[in-house]
Amino acid sequence: MGETTEATSTDVVLAGYGPVGQAFADRLARDGATLARRHGVRPRVAAVRASAAQCLPGADGSVPPRSQWGPPRPLEETLDRTGARVFVQAVPSSAELRERAAAEAVTALRRGIHVVTATKSHLLTHWRELDEAARAGGSTIRISGATGAALPAGDLSRTSLRGMDCRTIRACPNGTVTFVLDRLAEGDALSDAIRAARRVGIAEADPSADLSGEDAATKVRLLAALAWGWDPSEVRVRAQPVDESTGRRALDAASRSRRLRAVAVASAAEPRVVHVRLEETEPGDPLHALKGPEKAVVFGCPDAGDVTVSGGRSSPVGAALALVKDTVEVTAPRTGFH
Repeated sequence: MGETTEATSTDVVLAGYGPVGQAFADRLARDGATLARRHGVRPRVAAVRASAAQCLPGADGSVPPRSQWGPPRPLEETLDRTGARVFVQAVPSSAELRERAAAEAVTALRRGIHVVTATKSHLLTHWRELDEAARAGGSTIRISGATGAALPAGDLSRTSLRGMDCRTIRACPNGTVTFVLDRLAEGDALSDAIRAARRVGIAEADPSADLSGEDAATKVRLLAALAWGWDPSEVRVRAQPVDESTGRRALDAASRSRRLRAVAVASAAEPRVVHVRLEETEPGDPLHALKGPEKAVVFGCPDAGDVTVSGGRSSPVGAALALVKDTVEVTAPRTGFH
């Protein structure tokens, strides 16, 4: 859509105010005029909800200090009070919060309110329930922030490859493990490589989900669900972890101008299975070209040819921008070029 002087203001309820939620609220407050001019919609955070408190930001989008927040109200009440059109989830993807995240998303969807989420946990276990709620309410759910932060792989899986008969998904969607493998190839011990990843801000305090292949498998499970209609809860994962023995393989691959990568693969010919393998990649392979925390997904389309998306920052800001993109997508006018 081209630049426009007419814009629709739309209120958003934000759940979660950690680094991603804060970055999302800051972006809307900072870039509201630009979004209005370019896309014809100006999203505004009308309420912020945390586990034990909530607040109503000021007219300029500023969020008051936590000491000024009040007790949480039922989500239905908050949605009605704000008249929100979008419910954004930036809560941690933890088992403890899964049921609440699912219940709140279902509540919003059934009321005709779009859901935009960076939270993965409930997508893996409540996919069908969320889909049914969205259909019942005439609403949509967007998950770009859960499938690679700023990497727009979810958009490709969901709509951009329709009709192209995508048959395979091959990905390095976890920037932390790619960074660690590159450090191992330079001779670092695993513990040193992990510390280096933490120093540059890309590794969690507990990187086990990255090194085990769990995070990469999760993202490909979700991409396959978008591409082929798989229920992620029914997908089996077979993963090869990065461990103390991996350093030798990384060094050996580097000696032959190859790079060891943790590659997550799904295939329409092997329904509901995702493999994560430590694979030697050769020059010319898009996954070989990755450096440090970069990510990439290769969609195999026999007649159209491979379609590759790479890049996208792995950071709270990257995830927040994915939430902004999805929020604009579900609210912007659908006329002309869009």
